[in-house]
Amino acid sequence: MSKLKLGPILDEKPVKLTVELPASTYRDLVAYGEALHRESSQMIEPAKMVAPMLARFMASDRAFAKTRRIRQINGTGRSDRPSNRRSPDPGPIGEKS
Repeated sequence: MSKLKLGPILDEKPVKLTVELPASTYRDLVAYGEALHRESSQMIEPAKMVAPMLARFMASDRAFAKTRRIRQINGTGRSDRPSNRRSPDPGPIGEKS
């Protein structure tokens, strides 16, 4: 069985964000949720997977991490993370890589 990039999904206090997805992307999200369920027995609704997937994507984007570090060093831009971090922390998602 293959290792999925998305690991356990924590139940955190959400921030409301409304997005429109192409139907094909939604179908892929549903299929990913089914694969996640087969691999981990964790049943997750598609909407709950979007935030961890985005976090994982941003954590793996080296150009974004570099830009974020530069902005933190220069004191420009807002960051909710401590400035001593080198890149975004993917949290529990990174444990399953």
